[in-house]
Amino acid sequence: MSVELLDTPRFHGFRVRRQIAGKTYQEYYSLKEHGKRLRGPRRASLKAAAEARDAELEKLQLEAREKAAREVDIDAKGNVRGILFRLKREKSGNRTPVFQIGIMSTLENKIVNTTVSITRHGLENAWKRAVDFYATHKQLNKRSRAYKDLLAAQPTEARLKRMIRQADRARK
Repeated sequence: MSVELLDTPRFHGFRVRRQIAGKTYQEYYSLKEHGKRLRGPRRASLKAAAEARDAELEKLQLEAREKAAREVDIDAKGNVRGILFRLKREKSGNRTPVFQIGIMSTLENKIVNTTVSITRHGLENAWKRAVDFYATHKQLNKRSRAYKDLLAAQPTEARLKRMIRQADRARK
């Protein structure tokens, strides 16, 4: 619950605050009237009003979270938010191209990470494995439009080679 009792020299009352889709909703319920602190039923009714508003905002917050959890963000270049291309340095010193997946899992309710080797699985199979991991933890249906969009966002061989060259240049 995010109903807080504030008692400062400038304000005495309840504050309701929630963050919803990047926007902060904050409302105040004063427990002072004509310079006097409210007591009894009037105070209880204000607290009930603050808690009711908090319940409304909590519902909106949960809806926004669920919507965001199921959305797939693919930018104009075809990059998928949550699936990155990286050159992973092995213990031997070799650099292996991988897809690194790091997302908030709706399945486990925590952040999950994994990598899929492109060298080991090949580009197509590595991308499919990465997308399957992503879809499992975002609880996307494999017949959904979002899943199909993810599969279609697979980088091409030429784009992959270009990304490797850019990473090598950045390293030097």
